[in-house]
Amino acid sequence: MTALFHLIAQLLHRVRKLLLSAGVLLAAFQVVLILQANSIQSSNSFSKMGDLIPPFLRDILGSSFAMFLSFKGIVCLGYFHPVVMGALFSVSVTLATIPVMEIETGFIDLVLARSLARHWIVTRSLLVALISTVYLLAMMAVGTWLGLNKFAAKDAGWPSFEVVGSLAINLGLLMLSWAAIAMAIGCACRRRGSAGAIAGLLALTAYLTDYIARAWKPAESIAWLSPFRYYTPFDLVMGAPLPAKNLYVLGGIAVAGFALAYVLYMRRDISH
Repeated sequence: MTALFHLIAQLLHRVRKLLLSAGVLLAAFQVVLILQANSIQSSNSFSKMGDLIPPFLRDILGSSFAMFLSFKGIVCLGYFHPVVMGALFSVSVTLATIPVMEIETGFIDLVLARSLARHWIVTRSLLVALISTVYLLAMMAVGTWLGLNKFAAKDAGWPSFEVVGSLAINLGLLMLSWAAIAMAIGCACRRRGSAGAIAGLLALTAYLTDYIARAWKPAESIAWLSPFRYYTPFDLVMGAPLPAKNLYVLGGIAVAGFALAYVLYMRRDISH
């Protein structure tokens, strides 16, 4: 266990600048959204925003359209904004593909020069991905809390703790599932660039599949294959409880992905 602790600490030290800067930026983005929502609320412009939304986007949003045009909806936007999700996905893939990068650069030879079982490398990366996900989502929640308490009017219609918590948990499991997928892909590839490209292309395909299925009914027959299908921020913001099915599916994907990463890493040639 001491060796594992040192491996985790060493990797966190290597990626500390990435995590710290990403956490600060995500927290700041939440504050900016609250400032924006406060400005719109003060000028009574939410009704005017409805005229700017194209019809196809209204169809996608469905009954959550009215929610989106509210103070609560703008505040919660940070938990499903494409830029935020893209940033979280990038961090997840970056961390998940570190094992293949270490093989590619020969760094793994130095790590395994000590008496250390190979599977601890995957365990270390898994735990760092988990720690990083919790940290980044905690920073987003802190940004939301600070922004609301410092800048938002008390009667503006704040999102409840349960809503923010459900969004964070659902988003965190989504990111862990993609980290597991990216790690499994990385353990099967010889180059980090190839692993990142495959994971990115797969995520884009899954995201577009889910996006298209929300507006085009025939695509729903394959939409269940997309992990994004099990992240339902609009329903959560409207007050619906976090579905247990979403937790089970995303958690199952994460467990299966990490388990496959263990098997592939134990069997692969780590020479470079």
